[in-house]
Amino acid sequence: MMKAMQRTILPALLLLMACREPRPVATVPADRPMPEAGNTSRERVSAWNTDAVVWQHTSAEAHRLFLQGFELARIRLADNLVRTDERPAAVVVDIDETVLDNSPYQVHIVNEGTTYDQASWKAWTDRSQARAMPGAVEFLLHAQRSGCEVFYITNRDIRERASTLRNLDSLGFPFADDRHLMLMDGSSDKTERRASVSATHRIVLLIGDQLRDFDERFKDRSDDYGKGVVEEMADTLQRYFILLPNPMYGTYRDPVQGKGSDAEKEERTRSWFKSNAY
Repeated sequence: MMKAMQRTILPALLLLMACREPRPVATVPADRPMPEAGNTSRERVSAWNTDAVVWQHTSAEAHRLFLQGFELARIRLADNLVRTDERPAAVVVDIDETVLDNSPYQVHIVNEGTTYDQASWKAWTDRSQARAMPGAVEFLLHAQRSGCEVFYITNRDIRERASTLRNLDSLGFPFADDRHLMLMDGSSDKTERRASVSATHRIVLLIGDQLRDFDERFKDRSDDYGKGVVEEMADTLQRYFILLPNPMYGTYRDPVQGKGSDAEKEERTRSWFKSNAY
């Protein structure tokens, strides 16, 4: 009798359970933020740089763009050397993300969940282990053979002089000496340092990863992110400046992140995305 009841009741229970509405799946309310990648603003701001660092450090695209940039530099150099005056010719280059690759440092700080600070940066430059950017040594040796001096105008701190010279020299860069290395001593504005080179040399080409490596007017990005200034200076930029890729850091972030603490940068960045999302 009991077995007969089980054979009758169990199928009925199973049918009843199958006919019940499924339990609602928990959803995140639309006004609630998604889970964060880190516990602090610094960790989150650091994590936002992941794609840029991976791209710069590993991609064949970045590798090709550097080679392409220095190929174009040879063409512009030849064109600009046709004109001469009594001053010797000079090529002016930035260092970081222009001739030296600091993406390992950026990988390190993303892995640590931290952001740039002078102490960790100097610990990296003290190693003098940055690799040469693709095509950089070859181009600058070509410039030397073409009769140009090379000046390195960088916003590395003056306390990094010895390690920077050691790094450049170990990779075979020409003119890796005190006279041709011009570091930051107070201001990040390179205008005066460029002018000091121009006083004795004819600058035939400038190369950098930031538009400010060509002209300090590009510091102001308040009007359409500085794109109007690019259009205004299109002719001189085309002839005298080679711009190399660097999405990892730079002035381009200022109109979005601004300056200040990581918390302030996080808040401004979130606000920018909210305002510009469709």
